Amino acid sequence: MVGGHRYGRRMRFGAVLPFVSETQFCELARVAEDAGWDMVLTWEAVWAQDAWATLAAAATTTERIRLGTLLTPAARYKPWDLASRVGSVDRLSGGRVTLGVGLGALHENWLAFEPDEGRAVRAAKLDEGLAVYAGLLGGQPFEFHGEHWSASPVEVLVPPPPVQRPHPPVWCVGALVPGRSRQRSLERAARWQGVLAAVAGGSLDDPGSRLTPGGLREIAERIGTLRAEAGLTMDGYDVVVEGDSHGGVGDVRPPVDPWREAGATWWVESWWDLPDSDAGRAELRRRLELGPPR
Repeated sequence: MVGGHRYGRRMRFGAVLPFVSETQFCELARVAEDAGWDMVLTWEAVWAQDAWATLAAAATTTERIRLGTLLTPAARYKPWDLASRVGSVDRLSGGRVTLGVGLGALHENWLAFEPDEGRAVRAAKLDEGLAVYAGLLGGQPFEFHGEHWSASPVEVLVPPPPVQRPHPPVWCVGALVPGRSRQRSLERAARWQGVLAAVAGGSLDDPGSRLTPGGLREIAERIGTLRAEAGLTMDGYDVVVEGDSHGGVGDVRPPVDPWREAGATWWVESWWDLPDSDAGRAELRRRLELGPPR
């Protein structure tokens, strides 16, 4: 056991739905719900379909399945805007939304509109932004004064509270950096409700940069220790692994039991190799209809 967490907890299953329209996302979310999946997730770019409008629509057409992002580059958002959007989806869904966050991957779609502020600035904005997100959704009066974001108490037009209290859960990217004693992204993830587990550095051809059950166990143990030092347990904490049961990119494959035994509580199918085409969307539907790899 680590920090009150027993390895082998029940695994839940989600899937990222890439390259689909808003309407198709809603339809496929219903397919996934009927097939026994526990979550469907969408993604975010700077110039793209709006993830939160898409999740809001799916919230009204599903009943049980959870809805989330993988992932939201939260440093880009004014935190009150993000809190407003996540709060709305949480109320619409009856408390079924999860916010997945990270620094975000810089690419042409980002840099065409916004300059690179640097990792240090994005990390500081992410940490401050999450503090404001949690504070606003936790209720008024709330006050925060940081280097990048500030908020004063509000008494006018305050939205109703979210269903999930004190706020919808946050999953943070937590990347194990081999050979480094200080693991800043794991420290961030330990402060919230879940970790999107990864290994930093190297390349796809470098075995040291691949997530293994042993690496996942180390991530879970480090986070368990950090949470214990903060007076927190691992009860209800999510350890999330992105895998692919259909032989796509990456090296995380079933069987899922070794990952569950290493501490994973969520397995998320990450099918980014599917083509952005009618054939790719048909294959996405087929995979969802098969149900999760339990």
